Amino acid sequence: MVASKVPYISPEEYLAGEELSQVKHEYIDGEVYAMSGSSDAHAAIVRNIIMTLGPHLRGSGCSLYPQDIKAQIFNRSRFYYPDLMVTCDDRDREDRYVKRYYKLIIEVLSDSTEAFDRGGEI
Repeated sequence: MVASKVPYISPEEYLAGEELSQVKHEYIDGEVYAMSGSSDAHAAIVRNIIMTLGPHLRGSGCSLYPQDIKAQIFNRSRFYYPDLMVTCDDRDREDRYVKRYYKLIIEVLSDSTEAFDRGGEI
């Protein structure tokens, strides 16, 4: 039996499809991966970080983005949905869906995704 190869999807195709999709996907070097939901504990941690960081960012010109905005990893064809991202760069106002000039990315680790979130394989 021969395993079928997943067809390559360009970053442009991924971004266009993601605008229409009801399910979030991450993009890694031409392959698309559906994202799963998070637990209530995970959501509580994200909420607490937002409540802690928010007041410090107010009036700073920086923006805090939770979970629904993609981060493009520079010099690589990768797009992720981090749990939280902070950007202070005016260039990030040009794209409503993707941020490229972030100052901070926060990913809450879970047992099932920790290895990947730390840079390991899928």
